[in-house]
Amino acid sequence: MKFLFLIQVPEGVHAPAPGAGDPTVWVEETGSRRLIGNQTGDWSTARTVTVLDGRTLVTDGPFAETKDAIAGFDVIECGSVEEAVEIAAKHPVATFGAVEIRPFVD
Repeated sequence: MKFLFLIQVPEGVHAPAPGAGDPTVWVEETGSRRLIGNQTGDWSTARTVTVLDGRTLVTDGPFAETKDAIAGFDVIECGSVEEAVEIAAKHPVATFGAVEIRPFVD
C-alpha cells in the first residue's frame, strides 16, 4: 500500500530546537519504504488555482482560511495503515506540527 504523508506546520511555528525538525534520521530509519519526499518552498510562493466558468483564477498563498501549511511531503510504501501511522509518528515534525496520512487509490 502507498500512502501520501502531508507534513503540516502551523503558520509561524518553527522546530522547537535546532535540528529538531531535521528528518535525516527518520529518512534513514524508513529506508526503502520511503519512495520519494521533499520539503516544499516558502508559503509565500504558493499559488492556488481554480477554474470557474472557463476562467482560470490564481490566488496567492496556500489554502484559504487555514492556520497550517504544507511544509513537505513523503510517499511511503508499507503493509498497512497501522504501519503508516507508526512511521508517521516517528517523523520529527509530528512533535510540533502534524503528519496527515492519505492512502493512494489503486
